[in-house]
Amino acid sequence: MKYERIKRGQFVQRVNRFVAEVIIDGKIERVHVKNTGRLKELLQPNAVVLLEEGKQTKRKTKYSLIAAYKDELLVNIDSLAPNKVVHEALVEEKISEIGSVDTVKKEVNFSSSRFDLYYEKGTEKGFIEVKGVTLEKKGVAMFPDAPTIRGTKHLVELMKATEKGYTATIIFLLQMANCHTFMPNHEMDQSFSDALLAASKRNVRILAYDTMVFEDQLLFNRSIPVTFPSRHV
Repeated sequence: MKYERIKRGQFVQRVNRFVAEVIIDGKIERVHVKNTGRLKELLQPNAVVLLEEGKQTKRKTKYSLIAAYKDELLVNIDSLAPNKVVHEALVEEKISEIGSVDTVKKEVNFSSSRFDLYYEKGTEKGFIEVKGVTLEKKGVAMFPDAPTIRGTKHLVELMKATEKGYTATIIFLLQMANCHTFMPNHEMDQSFSDALLAASKRNVRILAYDTMVFEDQLLFNRSIPVTFPSRHV
């Protein structure tokens, strides 16, 4: 996935979930934040951030905040990016656990949820839910960074899908490199963590992949081990 018209800036403050103030070319501007998560460890005063200039002239903000540096680590925070990257990877047969597929569709309804991807592979029919991961602690990537009732609901629906004969997969896409493990953030959202463990025992395939993050693109990279907090073991 590639971006166009990238600018560097210096983070000032977050005004609300959708808007932040950033110094661009020596001037403070309000920009759109393409992620409603907390991102507290990334959006720190004076942090170097990356912005994409919008193409629409009628936008309220000229730029969208898409990435931030955490020391030397560049983390993509664009919440729309993971779905695009995983879709590309699925079509290009880069997800080894799934392999070649015959059909791929986006945003397909099942029960009371809408999953990010649906595929068919011979007689196999499968749903994929994608979760972008931006939180890292000492080389461990964690999700979520804020409580997610919606995320827990998706896990329950994925379990229901397996009971109906579908292959169900959740992919945690790390929007960063250099993490050695993925783990659910039990301290932030115990319900989600418990539901993920339950899903792993009920035939839901749980995958984590990292990405190669550049200032102008995000590339699907390698599989990362998934573990659970010791209290679950």
